[in-house]
Amino acid sequence: MEYIQGAEALLPRVSSVEVRRDYFLMLSFRNGEKRLFDASELMKLPVYKQAAEHFSLARVEYGTVVWPGDVDISPETLYLKSIPVR
Repeated sequence: MEYIQGAEALLPRVSSVEVRRDYFLMLSFRNGEKRLFDASELMKLPVYKQAAEHFSLARVEYGTVVWPGDVDISPETLYLKSIPVR
């Protein structure tokens, strides 16, 4: 994969994930930010059925959150739709 210089600042990637109750994810990004993502609405969609069933198995791969069965959420969505945590 080719690295585009400066892209990290525009599109932060996930470095770690902690699963919380009610389909919340506590995310750490490579830029040092911690953010809370509410995945509850996404988990209602048919494409995320398998992720909802195995929500506690969330892990980080390639800078984003993934679940078994090749289900993921784009890092851009995770960043833009999450709230900063102090």
